[in-house]
Amino acid sequence: MRIETDVTRLLGIDLPILQAGMSWASSCTALPLAVSRAGGLGVLAAGPMYIDALEQCIDEIKAGTDKPFAVNMPLYRKGAEEVLDLLEAKRIPAIIASQGGPKKYLDRFKAIGTKCIHVVAGEEHAVKAMNAGVDGLVVVGGEAGGHPPPSLVSTLVLVRAVSKVTGGRIPLIASGGFADGRGLLAALSLGAGAANFGTRFMATPEANVSDGYKQAVLNAGVSDTRTVGNGLGMIRAIGNRFTERMLELEGQGADIESRKDVFMAATLKMAAFDGDVEEGKLEAGQSTGLVDRVMPAAEVVEEIASDYVRALQELPSAVG
Repeated sequence: MRIETDVTRLLGIDLPILQAGMSWASSCTALPLAVSRAGGLGVLAAGPMYIDALEQCIDEIKAGTDKPFAVNMPLYRKGAEEVLDLLEAKRIPAIIASQGGPKKYLDRFKAIGTKCIHVVAGEEHAVKAMNAGVDGLVVVGGEAGGHPPPSLVSTLVLVRAVSKVTGGRIPLIASGGFADGRGLLAALSLGAGAANFGTRFMATPEANVSDGYKQAVLNAGVSDTRTVGNGLGMIRAIGNRFTERMLELEGQGADIESRKDVFMAATLKMAAFDGDVEEGKLEAGQSTGLVDRVMPAAEVVEEIASDYVRALQELPSAVG
């Protein structure tokens, strides 16, 4: 099956389905490789990876498929320049950069033909990134797991707003709240050319997170995530003892240093790698409530595409 949009044409993929770059969950070969093989865009998350492990994963993905993939690059990470040098040397098909300005990487990657996608969370940054020359934008709304925009404006509103100010001059990828084909249809109707799926791909055998983390995703409802850490790099995560402590401190008006101590003591690695789902950061989006089973990543891609077709066929036609 192929669903052609400006994003699929830009990236050379069959389906407008992107697997979000998720630290730990897609800091591995298996998940991005499976998604790219299935016709979407698999994304290797470079954020927490050592340079040698990152190089090995890139080589393994290239050996496993001739289809495009991307590397998600948080520009603030320690050793960012060394990582950028590696990605340039490996001539990766696409880079999805976040948490920094595009001028830091744009020229060098466009010169070698790498597609440059930039993550934004508002109209102003979207226009700046577009004018800087990026090839596409990931627009992240408030439903997203990990780091949603501090404003928490919903994806439904934010994608429309960015679509209006960019006026169709750049491909958009909607991110936050998507778990199935009906979500993909909604994203395309808003003016995006693809949707970014994060939490849904956590519930796959290929996701590099603990079984406890995956079970927490399955157990949580749409109202069971919390946003904590305002002013500290706010995250959206499934509620647990860590989020309860943070919400209590925030409710008491605790000073930022007191909140920072608790916020920094908990890590994503604790939940994803160590399996500590009570004290670690269980980052996930509101779409966790739409995920009810673990299934192979390729089947997730196929199901999203099939659901999209059915949903499109079920839309009422105009009369008169």
